[in-house]
Amino acid sequence: MVSVSNFFAWVAGSGVVQGVIMGLTFAYLTTVLILNAVAKAQTRTINGWSAIRRAGQPGNGLLLRAALQKALPVVNSFDEAAYWTATSDAAGRRLQGDRAYRLHFAANQLPPNDAFWSLTATDTGGYQVSTASGTSSVNSHSGLVENADGSVDILLQAHEPSDAGRNWLATPRGRFKLMLRVYLPGAGIVDGEYAVPPVVEVQS
Repeated sequence: MVSVSNFFAWVAGSGVVQGVIMGLTFAYLTTVLILNAVAKAQTRTINGWSAIRRAGQPGNGLLLRAALQKALPVVNSFDEAAYWTATSDAAGRRLQGDRAYRLHFAANQLPPNDAFWSLTATDTGGYQVSTASGTSSVNSHSGLVENADGSVDILLQAHEPSDAGRNWLATPRGRFKLMLRVYLPGAGIVDGEYAVPPVVEVQS
């Protein structure tokens, strides 16, 4: 009668375990590639800002739900909460904490909403990090100062500017990304007519 120890010794030496591990690893990597491809196909990018408008919709199939859940783990439907992310500036260069940027909203073109909006700077993994100002977000309650023509400029840089401090979003050191969230978005967002303006590099 074959002992349990001899059986496990045979399994270990036969390559079965290695084969199972390799098979599971290959299956996992294949699944990740498929989910990433599906999510990418559903991502719409305008002015460097990417959004997945179908996220959270009850009619999504199993594969699409899994792909969007991987891309946006906790997210409502787009008409309840709209999310955009940006990792590059208007010229296509990766956002870097040692550079300064400006986000210019024309008059009456801040994100339309029936609740509020929030703009956050995070590391590339999506985590907020400590900054010189102690905060890395601005929102519709931040008291942003308008220009003479009614437009609004938000300055994005690591160190506090000499002016426009109330319109300053502190950015992390190194590479970072931006996330814009709009809760109970207005009709222009829901209908797809509203576009977030590009992030433009400026002299600090």
